[in-house]
Amino acid sequence: MTRDHTAGIPGALVLSGGPHPFAETTPIVSGLLRSAGYRTEVVDTPDAAAEVLGSRPPDLWVCNTLRWRMLAPKYDELRADFAYQTTEAVRSAFDGYVRSGGDLLALHGAPICFDDWQGWGDILGARWDWERSSHPALGDIEVEIVADHAITRGIDRFTITDEAYGRMLLAADVEPLAVSRWEDEAHPLLWMRRVGEGRVIVSTLGHGRESFEQPDHVRLLEQAIAVLSEPRTAA
Repeated sequence: MTRDHTAGIPGALVLSGGPHPFAETTPIVSGLLRSAGYRTEVVDTPDAAAEVLGSRPPDLWVCNTLRWRMLAPKYDELRADFAYQTTEAVRSAFDGYVRSGGDLLALHGAPICFDDWQGWGDILGARWDWERSSHPALGDIEVEIVADHAITRGIDRFTITDEAYGRMLLAADVEPLAVSRWEDEAHPLLWMRRVGEGRVIVSTLGHGRESFEQPDHVRLLEQAIAVLSEPRTAA
């Protein structure tokens, strides 16, 4: 993969947009990337992201979006503005970027996205099951660190105002770094995995601004970005 380096500065692409407060959270995410030394570009449609990933692939792709088919009647009022079906061009660009060595940081609603394409779940290691997956109402949740990793190092259990996704369809190789416990189950919130030559970190935290006001969450993201900034042999 030929990376797009401008003036020797690594590039990050942020895919934003959808029925969540991305107008508040994406600038925060972009600020963290810039603080880590990335030149950051934001796009608000999957098609625009696919064009960038295919033509001038960045060093890091951040998925901070929520786009899916919205088939249920409760989404009738949102469907015209936000419903999305993937095309072969989008699938090829997304899959090709990661499997050929691109790094992906997938945030919050990413496992809900692109529900007409099983391959997206294969990349993340998780897919939303519309018959089973759920989360408690937005509110205070406990985040429990369950593995020692460069992403979680120095962080203990913390409370955050967010949504704790659970009962998703998880790949067998998903090893949680952090979980939230509700209804007598431990639901993975954070993990890292290899997909082809690429590295993928998934954090389902990050619903709104209040989530990013939690210092431990910010530190998790900073350390995740740092891990994906390391040479490939260090992962």
